[in-house]
Amino acid sequence: MSRQTDVKEDKIDTRDTQSGLMENYTYNSPTLQLEGLNVSKDSTYPVFLFLFFSYLFIIVANVGIAFIVFIDKTLHQPMYLLFWNLSVNDIVGISIVPRLLIDMLRPPSERIISYYECVVQAFTTHMYSTTAHTVLMIMAFDRYVAICNPLRYAAIMTNKMLIKLTVSAWGVAFVLVGILLGLTIRLNRCRTFIRGLYCNNASLFKLSCESVFINNVYGLTFTVVLLSSSIGSMVLTYTKITVVCLTSKNKSLNSKALKTCSTHLVIYLIFLLSGMSIIILHRFPQLAESRKFVAILYHIIPGSLNPIIYGMQSKEIRRFLSQSFDSKKVLSSF
Repeated sequence: MSRQTDVKEDKIDTRDTQSGLMENYTYNSPTLQLEGLNVSKDSTYPVFLFLFFSYLFIIVANVGIAFIVFIDKTLHQPMYLLFWNLSVNDIVGISIVPRLLIDMLRPPSERIISYYECVVQAFTTHMYSTTAHTVLMIMAFDRYVAICNPLRYAAIMTNKMLIKLTVSAWGVAFVLVGILLGLTIRLNRCRTFIRGLYCNNASLFKLSCESVFINNVYGLTFTVVLLSSSIGSMVLTYTKITVVCLTSKNKSLNSKALKTCSTHLVIYLIFLLSGMSIIILHRFPQLAESRKFVAILYHIIPGSLNPIIYGMQSKEIRRFLSQSFDSKKVLSSF
């Protein structure tokens, strides 16, 4: 009996050791598998080319706008310097596309990403979303001062104020997103499959088998505070601007306000609606593929339209481009 008992205990110990090894192997795995974009073979190359050329256009257009604003001293004005932040943020937002393109050419089983790369990707994704709101909020403040207090504009929007607004826009986003992902990184992981096109905070904390109550509370608070502050500041700013325009008889002021504010408002609405669409579609699991499509457009449409809308409406940027092309024509004629 004692020998049989010893044999049974040895078997149990062996099983416990084997299961322990398996847990160590899968627990907090350093590599994850991305679901990515699943398209048919016939659609792979058209979708790939669409994403590739969209990526190229966004990079070239936004780097071009940022470069023009940087080197042209006539554009060293608050409105253009704030728009420079938006171009830089669009470049950050489109950084997910190269990885997406590579994964499209791989079979699903080979779409492997390291955990730390996934965290960095989630950080850039949330920084893009948050900074877009904060930058658009300070741009709204700039338009408010320019239209409602034009005589004090130069005194208020000094270089020092501009630096403070820019640092606060990026700094607030960095802190909020840092806390968001810090709460997720502390969790132990027992899963390795990332559902979606790219890594984000929700997909990361869903890998954990621990309680994510704190993550959900902070994530919800973060979203509500950001959106309410963003929408509230826009409504308040444009209400005051509308009142000033309606009570003013200055046609040039009203024309300038309509031109600059309509541009800013269109960009804000595009970004807000595309972001809200993703949040709404998260509530419908059966629309997972539609959510992927909207998530791609969320990173492509604002980044594509921002340089077009602002660049084409700006006389200074159009003048710089026309002068550059004219000088090239003169040089090519020799």
